[in-house]
Amino acid sequence: MAEYSKEELAAAYKAISSSIRKIEKARETLAMKQPPPKAQLTLASRNLDALRLALSLINREIEND
Repeated sequence: MAEYSKEELAAAYKAISSSIRKIEKARETLAMKQPPPKAQLTLASRNLDALRLALSLINREIEND
């Protein structure tokens, strides 16, 4: 596995956090549409799950150093 500096991990954490906020906003907008686009909502939810997992792993890596 590649080694990353704390600065690189912190930058990745910040970028992923920003992406999560943007996707959450987009998901809210999509949910208000009639009829709601199920495929896009599902994709947004899966992306959020993956990004939150990435944040968790980055956080664990930062704490273990």
